[in-house]
Amino acid sequence: MESLSDMIIGFGYVGVTLAVFAESGVFIGAFLPGDSLLFTLGLLASQGHFSIVLLWVLVVVAAILGDNVGYATGHYFGPKIFSKEDSLLFRKSHVLQAHHFYERHGKKALILARFVPVVRTFTPILAGVAGMHRGVFMLYNMIGGLLWGTLLLGLGYSVGRFIPGADAYLEAIIIAIIIISVLPIALEYLRAKRGNQESVTKTADLQSEEQ
Repeated sequence: MESLSDMIIGFGYVGVTLAVFAESGVFIGAFLPGDSLLFTLGLLASQGHFSIVLLWVLVVVAAILGDNVGYATGHYFGPKIFSKEDSLLFRKSHVLQAHHFYERHGKKALILARFVPVVRTFTPILAGVAGMHRGVFMLYNMIGGLLWGTLLLGLGYSVGRFIPGADAYLEAIIIAIIIISVLPIALEYLRAKRGNQESVTKTADLQSEEQ
């Protein structure tokens, strides 16, 4: 996938830093491919196109700062976010997905959400809406940012260093990463759908018994 590699190299440090910052807590970044981007950056760094140390610092800092912007947004706008109309860059369904994820996992959602597309953008916003204590938010935010940046960049770098010709399979690897990334959302959706069906069935049974 030479075109993708060339494009990322062309963006340079500034471009990839802005992309990570946007995806970490700004509405417009919800559709950016964070996991696959970090993996590709790590692989490119193994080939000498980037400094892995500088990339790691920039990615972790951008991820933490992006989440802080998301938290501040949620804290400022509060519940109004849930009533915001759908637009090209905003979908209420994405907020609800993140809301269910946040409710299910609590504080740990700030760490786990790092590895789930879309959810990672809206979870810090919802933490602000919920009024999570700033110090608690910062702790989990930093842990999540460190883990996400280190694991994804490290994985890409290791693959590039120890698997000859790995860049030739970059497209297939990225597709696999995307599939793995969206699995939590798919499982949450199926679980919620099954829960709704069970609720409807129980309600119907109760009504029939009353009759």
